[in-house]
Amino acid sequence: MELRHLRYFVVVAEELHFGRAAQRLLMAQQPLSRQIRDLEAEIGVDLFHRTKRTIRLTEAGQVFLTEARKTLQQTEQAILLAQQTGRGEIGKFIVGFTGPALNTVLPKIVRRFKEKHPNIELGLERLQTNEQVEALRSQQIQAGLLHPPINDDSLKLEIIHREGLVAVLPDSHRLAQSEIISISELAHESFIFYPRHVGPVLYDRILGLCQQAGFSPRIVQEVVPQQTILGLVAAEIGVSLLHASAESVAPAGVVLRALAEPTPELELAVAWNPETTNPVLPSFWAIVRDVACQL
Repeated sequence: MELRHLRYFVVVAEELHFGRAAQRLLMAQQPLSRQIRDLEAEIGVDLFHRTKRTIRLTEAGQVFLTEARKTLQQTEQAILLAQQTGRGEIGKFIVGFTGPALNTVLPKIVRRFKEKHPNIELGLERLQTNEQVEALRSQQIQAGLLHPPINDDSLKLEIIHREGLVAVLPDSHRLAQSEIISISELAHESFIFYPRHVGPVLYDRILGLCQQAGFSPRIVQEVVPQQTILGLVAAEIGVSLLHASAESVAPAGVVLRALAEPTPELELAVAWNPETTNPVLPSFWAIVRDVACQL
């Protein structure tokens, strides 16, 4: 059974006249009558009671009319939803992000996205960079805000923001009143870092910065996320080195101070899988780039 047979049947049932129904359908009366006969033969019941002058629906025809209309309405709805999704007017778009993205670009990106795509469901998942790489590869997320470099040539990325490192101290620390401090002044401190696997390149660069100042940091805790690091600093467990934007979420009892030495930079990039077919992706890129240009 084809959908056109259901459409033919519904029009004939509404007109109860093959001539008028054929005119509505822009076809000849004889082929229309034959199609209805074929439909009745296929389902095994008479849908119309015919006389020389009139036709009317049988009981089976009345039941079939109700269900045929539902089927056609559902089909039209499915076509409409598919078209709207294909145009990027409705659907779902999932973005992975890290803590630094939340401190910098993500709030503005979300606001712009919702303004431009009010009918798209925007999903946000906080994931570490390595987790985002896996999620992008499997297309569980459509875009990621992560920290390069990444070891996956199948993904595309574009750097959108860079920021240096600062010292993170308890407000009771002896250096808390200094505007700028040297990394060497932290040589005898206890350090709180994130685990190396979260960002091995930057982790190694931070250790190298300390070694250039003549010491190896005494790491007493390795934790994630950044709020946990900040909380442990506030509790005077130790000090840390974090990206400068962490100041926007620093709790009471914590101060961030600039470093006198040039520091490694934390890079933030938007990443995507080129095999992603989600039609909203190009618009998301444009929003990210626009936001990044205003930083």
